[in-house]
Amino acid sequence: MDQDLREQLRLVVRQSLINTQTPGAAVAIRVNGQAFFETGIGYQDRNHEIPLSTDANFYIYSITKSLIATASLHLVGEGLLELDVPMQTYLTDFPLETSVTLRQLLSHTSGLPDYGRVPAYSEAVKANPHSPLSTEAFLDLAHTQGLQFLPGKGWAYSNIGYLLLKCTLEKTTGLSLQKILNKVIFNPLSLKKTFVPTTSYDVDELTPGYTAFFSGDDLQDMTHVYHPAWVAHGVVSSTAPELVKIIDALFRGEILDLSLVEQMSHPIHSLEKYPLFENLGYGLGLFVDTESPHGKVKGHTGEGPGYSVAAFHFPKLASSSTTIAALVNRDKPDYGLALVYKMAHIIAEH
Repeated sequence: MDQDLREQLRLVVRQSLINTQTPGAAVAIRVNGQAFFETGIGYQDRNHEIPLSTDANFYIYSITKSLIATASLHLVGEGLLELDVPMQTYLTDFPLETSVTLRQLLSHTSGLPDYGRVPAYSEAVKANPHSPLSTEAFLDLAHTQGLQFLPGKGWAYSNIGYLLLKCTLEKTTGLSLQKILNKVIFNPLSLKKTFVPTTSYDVDELTPGYTAFFSGDDLQDMTHVYHPAWVAHGVVSSTAPELVKIIDALFRGEILDLSLVEQMSHPIHSLEKYPLFENLGYGLGLFVDTESPHGKVKGHTGEGPGYSVAAFHFPKLASSSTTIAALVNRDKPDYGLALVYKMAHIIAEH
């Protein structure tokens, strides 16, 4: 029975890759805390010559926000941070007169702008993909744009908000983001290939990721073109088996106390019905579907040059606790998410 299910999962992913002219995907599934399915499907190169390995490394892009949120809640649990204290308490030199709390930063309800919507940002990435803006330049951009709304009075996705969280974590602990995540997540789970690259030299093992962002038409491998620091809050590189282990362990209470995980999973703002979701909300570093037929589905997506990724936990998928991750080496909006849900549907119907 399990072997038949695994073959169905391979087939649905392989057919999707063919239909979308995508080279490959690395996928991993854990059921009731145990590895059930881990494989690379398709190819790492656009010429379809080198098979994609199961443990291929990808940028996980905004899934990094879930890890930053996890580290933040860990410090809350230790009494080093408080969710409803103004972040200016921790970052005294940030020039924002209006009070913004850590809870608001985590839930994208701070009103801080997102550089992704500023035309000058995309122009700068295309013109100088090897030379990212400094942290100070990103924060200056936020300051000059001003608040989009009063904190707590709206919702708008903000990478700048998560940059401030990263700065808060680093200032509070005196550690780099890499060392913080090592302590809270990577080392306790014995991860070997998950890390925070900070220079172009750190990404030699990245699987080729294809994008037309820089050329306009032709797909090109972005791994030695795009500097990881263009993701202001930092970006984690991981594999499908290690990423699914992180997200699964989070919801099993193996990283944080479950009372803190429940706070992360409580939607602060509702986006209502959204493709693939019945009632999508955002908690503290997590997208949450509160009305899924599979229980309260929680996780995150990630999109950026070269990759589309997603990792979600389904508490009652075919009566089992199931976590699914999909990492795709071409940037297509919500493609990693679509693969996660294709596999979830196969499992539910099996």
